[in-house]
Amino acid sequence: MRSSRCIRRSWSTPALAVLLWLPLLSAPASADYVLFESGPVRPLALSSDGLELYATNIPDGELEIFDVTESGLVKTASVQVGLEPVAVAVASDGNVWVVNHLSDSVSIVDPTLSPPAVVQTLIVGDEPRDIVFAGDTTDRAFITTAHRGQHRLTIPGAIGGGDPQFLQEGIGRADVWVFDVGSPGTSLGGDPVEIMTFFTDTPRALAVSNNGAAVYVAGFHSGNQTTTVLETFICDSFNPAGGCLLAGVLPLPAGMEGPSTNVGPPAVSAPFTGAIVKFNNSTGNWENGVGTNMNTVVPFNLPDNDVFVFSADLLSAGGVSSWDRVGTILFNMAVHPVSDKLYVSNTESPNHVLFEGAGGGGSTVQGKLSLSQISILSGGPTVDIRHLNKHIDYTKLHTDVPDLVDPTQKVH
Repeated sequence: MRSSRCIRRSWSTPALAVLLWLPLLSAPASADYVLFESGPVRPLALSSDGLELYATNIPDGELEIFDVTESGLVKTASVQVGLEPVAVAVASDGNVWVVNHLSDSVSIVDPTLSPPAVVQTLIVGDEPRDIVFAGDTTDRAFITTAHRGQHRLTIPGAIGGGDPQFLQEGIGRADVWVFDVGSPGTSLGGDPVEIMTFFTDTPRALAVSNNGAAVYVAGFHSGNQTTTVLETFICDSFNPAGGCLLAGVLPLPAGMEGPSTNVGPPAVSAPFTGAIVKFNNSTGNWENGVGTNMNTVVPFNLPDNDVFVFSADLLSAGGVSSWDRVGTILFNMAVHPVSDKLYVSNTESPNHVLFEGAGGGGSTVQGKLSLSQISILSGGPTVDIRHLNKHIDYTKLHTDVPDLVDPTQKVH
């Protein structure tokens, strides 16, 4: 039997240094840190007595709690909630409801516990964004979500049904989940009172009338009644007012708007492409930039329902009213404390205007990508749009000589 023995080896200093450096030489260079963060929707809320501030920490998935003092804010707690919390609101019982955009959930936090903690998690639809509490005779929570998601399939019998019906035309893509504040449900994920569906795109903003009886909900990427037409159904010409025959048989309404060549030199012919057309509500037709009827190549209707209002107590699909053509992308909403009018911050996209020109059929880019505006909604329904950048003259090209500077004056 061979006896074991310990073999001792000595290492020279240079050899040891090489071994220590090898892991560093083989390690890849550290990449730049990229943070994905959902956009905040309602990130701050105050307690009813104004002594506590609640803030959503979106990248960390936490609710931050601060004491409001005369000398400033003092952080008192951090509560782990779901992923990407984008909205927070305080219920009548003092609990704090946090909307988790990525987790498709709502965390109910009891701030009176020591330490504050989540006491219930509600499962809702896909990508929830906003939350409000409303009700004249009831006390309910309203959460906006997309009309899709695995959780929605478990709630049959709601307004709009449990099945998202992805392949069914004419189905609204905006949901509002409704819970009773005092009894959000005892089953896993809670029990919604109702799921209301609206014919618009994925919703974002919510608002409540001053008396708490009405709830407003807005589509986010609401659209502006424009659509695209494939190149196949546009004539290979630069005559937007005249048609042609496809393969000598199928009539097409119009060609492209042009320009047919670039500025040059040298002059290069423009390629034939598809087109963007817009529905004209006054004529009832789909039209290109010069007003040519394009109905024969757009065989569908596309309403522009943007903002809806309904009773927080009745939750009746038949009692829903809407405002049309409020804006293209609707961000947030607020109710005037005196007039009860609804103010909607939004942008309007003139994407149907070729080359972003002022009047259609332009020949150069003018930079009129979108209009920032506030739409004021009242009964009727009436939409009063206020452009926020009236000082911009969109008829001025970037190549025009500025007329605001006196060339005889020195600039210091």
